[in-house]
Amino acid sequence: MRHDAVSCLTALVFAGAVFALPACGQFQPGPPPPVQIESIRLPAGFRIEVWAENIPGARSLALGADGTVFVGSQRAGVVYAVRGAGGARRVLPIATGLNQPNGVAFHDGDLYVAEISRISRFEDIESRLEDPPAPLVLNDALPADRLHGWKYLQVGPDGKLYFGIGAPCNICEPGDPYASIARMNLDGTGLEVVARGVRNTVGFDWHPETGELWFTDNGRDNLGNDAPPDELNRVTEEGQHFGYPYCHGGLIEDPEFGTPGACAAYRGPARRLGPHVAAIGMAFYTGGMFPEAYRGQIFVAEHGSWNRDTPIGYRLSLVRLEDGDPVAYEPFASGWLEGGMAWGRPVDVLQMPDGSLLVSDDRQGLIYRIAYGD
Repeated sequence: MRHDAVSCLTALVFAGAVFALPACGQFQPGPPPPVQIESIRLPAGFRIEVWAENIPGARSLALGADGTVFVGSQRAGVVYAVRGAGGARRVLPIATGLNQPNGVAFHDGDLYVAEISRISRFEDIESRLEDPPAPLVLNDALPADRLHGWKYLQVGPDGKLYFGIGAPCNICEPGDPYASIARMNLDGTGLEVVARGVRNTVGFDWHPETGELWFTDNGRDNLGNDAPPDELNRVTEEGQHFGYPYCHGGLIEDPEFGTPGACAAYRGPARRLGPHVAAIGMAFYTGGMFPEAYRGQIFVAEHGSWNRDTPIGYRLSLVRLEDGDPVAYEPFASGWLEGGMAWGRPVDVLQMPDGSLLVSDDRQGLIYRIAYGD
């Protein structure tokens, strides 16, 4: 990498980690380029459309019981609710002035929202979209560091809230609870670390058959254009350590914190992904719309590199599994990156009840729908 990473990271933090300054290579300040949906390439039989727009900074997605799609953001500091169909679809801000409310999760009628240092609950939210309730704060004592402080949020099969607590740096040895995946009870009690050595995860899901937790992790910067890889990991035992800051990608000893043979002490990735692709949102596909070959496979939203001389990512990738293990990693939807410039940045993936996929784009402030067949 030949860019000034420290200056670039500073720019990203002050810009809400949505737009990088020119020194970062791919983005210019100001409004994004026009939407170029006709440039998106998909396998035969699939189609893509803009499903909802005017959602500034659209990031994580969650589906309500009555069909509401909830959308978190970073730079905008807003949580949105999207209701309706087609041209009648409405975008309602249900909470504003928040501190990077990236993570949203819906459970038993309530919406959970993760900001930098707190997690709150909006009770009985779908019946109160026009007049949202005040949030009930569950935990406001989480680390307040802004770098890698934005959180992904899900309710796990055990009925607990899961979220990442990123490392507050590019590379450092911060100690618990940093660089981890944590969980707590729905009332905010019982905070505990589930996995360590996780630099910055902004997406995870549970295997539909085994119940294992799988997650993406963004690799460190300043080791060059092509190292280290981003990672797709799985937790087979609680408390496992995935290497950060000592080992990256299961094979690269960190030049500052690693020691010879260090990688053998930590759990390696289930699949190495592209270097600096910024793999974030991910989901197992369990729907009935797509062909059988896609069921039980993993879709990964790659937000795109800011720190490579030649940008990569900016796509939706597919990780194919056989007998529970990843055997292939390939592009599924691409075209947000054209001629070395990115007009859009995929963030999260949400499967809808009909089996279609929604994909958020925080550069354009919209949500796409990917469907198969007529």
